[in-house]
Amino acid sequence: MLRRVTSEHADGPSEPRASRRPGGSRAALTWSGEPGRLEELTHGMLLDRAERAATVLRRLGVGAGDRVAVHLPLIPESVIVTLACGQLDAVRATLPVQLTAPQLAARVRESGARVLVTADAAFWDGAVRPVKPVLDRALHHATRRDATEPIAPVLVVSRCARPVGWTPGRDRWWHEELERA
Repeated sequence: MLRRVTSEHADGPSEPRASRRPGGSRAALTWSGEPGRLEELTHGMLLDRAERAATVLRRLGVGAGDRVAVHLPLIPESVIVTLACGQLDAVRATLPVQLTAPQLAARVRESGARVLVTADAAFWDGAVRPVKPVLDRALHHATRRDATEPIAPVLVVSRCARPVGWTPGRDRWWHEELERA
């Protein structure tokens, strides 16, 4: 039996504003993920989060034509980042979560991303799999080869409530940044 929940950080102060949009209370996205977890976002919630995500990306220096590298499993935040990039006329660069650290390092370098978005972990094939630790290894690999290029800020989506390594000044929690937007 699936248990319906809104997103882990859905009940923010801006949700009432989102519901005032035309069609804002109709379901826009229904996601079934980890066993027993079903998330439903209304049009208003989805658009509100996309606006807040665009504000966060803008604060991190993303503008028209800039790239945002997205290293996320298939979760609602992936859609939200895509919509936020559209609002900024930024380019979304997808970094598949199945890549190894060396493959990911090459893709990160090629992307020229101003901001990276990842998740702490993901649930697939019946197990919790690391996501951010692979990106961390890739970023370490990428900076060793080209120490002159600064590493972009990393927004981390909390999906599996796992402890993750943290680089102060670079890593930021997605939900905290969206709450401030």
